[in-house]
Amino acid sequence: MSGVLGVTLRGMEALPVEVEVEITGGIFSISIVGMPDVAIKESRERVRAALRSLGLNLRGRVSVNLAPADIPKEGALLDLPIALGLMKASGALKDCPRALYMGELALDGRLRRVRGAVPAAFLARELNVPLYVPSENAEEVALVQGVQAYCADDLGELVISLMGNEPPRPVPPANVPDLQGNADPDFADIKGQAAARRAAEIAAAGHHNLLLVGSPGSGKTLIAKAISGILPPLTDEELVETLLVRSTIGEKIKPGRERPFRIVHFSASTVSICGGGSNLRPGEVSLAHRGVLFLDEYTEFKRDLTESLRAPIEDGQITVSRAAGTVTYPSRVLLILAANPCACGYAGDPLMKCTCKPNDIERYRHKLSGPIMDRIDLQISVPRLTPDELLSFTNRGVQPESSAEIRERVIKARKIQQDRWKEHGLVCNAELPERLVKRCLILPDEARNYLVDMAGRLNLSGRGLSRVLKVARTIADLAGEEDIQRKHLAEALIYRQGYSRG
Repeated sequence: MSGVLGVTLRGMEALPVEVEVEITGGIFSISIVGMPDVAIKESRERVRAALRSLGLNLRGRVSVNLAPADIPKEGALLDLPIALGLMKASGALKDCPRALYMGELALDGRLRRVRGAVPAAFLARELNVPLYVPSENAEEVALVQGVQAYCADDLGELVISLMGNEPPRPVPPANVPDLQGNADPDFADIKGQAAARRAAEIAAAGHHNLLLVGSPGSGKTLIAKAISGILPPLTDEELVETLLVRSTIGEKIKPGRERPFRIVHFSASTVSICGGGSNLRPGEVSLAHRGVLFLDEYTEFKRDLTESLRAPIEDGQITVSRAAGTVTYPSRVLLILAANPCACGYAGDPLMKCTCKPNDIERYRHKLSGPIMDRIDLQISVPRLTPDELLSFTNRGVQPESSAEIRERVIKARKIQQDRWKEHGLVCNAELPERLVKRCLILPDEARNYLVDMAGRLNLSGRGLSRVLKVARTIADLAGEEDIQRKHLAEALIYRQGYSRG
């Protein structure tokens, strides 16, 4: 008995499932075995109604086996292969070509979009078989190179092509525009904040983590959101990486190469950010892969959640372990944190008086965990501008640089980094492992002596020293300079100590 190949997901990995069907005499019934979840068990009614729309009424006892039996199967991805298996077993479909089939069936036979089409495309390419998907999944499947993929709007269309009456409809070629829309918000709309603007540019150029500390209304959130408008477009490899994660949860694929930007509220749970649950779904830190993860009001997040981000932002991946299994998701993110300087929010504010006691301020600032702070490359205070300062900028007619101008410099700096680290499989300075920092970021004697002296004064840890070197390398790349000079190190150290918890 030859079955029909379907797909199930385990994390971002697509696994082949062979759907075997047997029909015997007796009172009508359908049983599905092979560790199906509730969604698959409910597919009995969807499949039966869809086949009835084609004029096929099932009779007898129907047994459906999903092999291998020891792998949990979940979701509605198997509706289509189950329907084809039933048609084949009943004689309505003489032959079903060896291919991967996936799709959810409506009661009238329409094929609905399912999650996991991109991992399925990789699996089909690996098995060297065609892939049949709903038309709504065609756009994301087309982005995977080297796969023979076809699409259909409904079960009837697919069956006609499988019977040889009409050729199957191939997935149209992908069209990914390289152009990025107008930035919103734009850095041209941000008044003042020269230090924060410069730190944002460095963060975008080298993919360095950033902390913004300032009073309410100082513009922290505005600056963080504006960073998305100066990030370089996703490369082909990065685009596929982000597609894999988003396809795993069924998120609608947006055309273009814009990097992910995920904003997380402090009420979010650890599972929602790090991933997990009964079906091992990726969390926000993985959905922001190759983009920005923005945690506003960082000091309001639960301690266990913030500490759980240590490994993902350091290693660029996160392993989720539950009773259902273990999966690893990518988490190479640009982490942006925004926080107030104290509980009332006005410590050091030029207009509002802080009502917190010194002990309260100290206790509040210790919510910024030392190990997490050690992983933040750029730490900057964002002062609140007075009304006079805000108005004076417009009265003078001084127009700040736009996001488009800053983005051009960022793209040039990223290109330099990609060419430099290509042989090591890296794309930006922030990704450098310790072994490459020591081997490749060689300093002139003057710069080295300066860094040794300042590292002792500032009591920098080994990780902190490494991150200063990476930021200095990015600053030099923005300036188009070959070697890291003392001035680059000095600026990197300023941002490292731009906000003191003490």
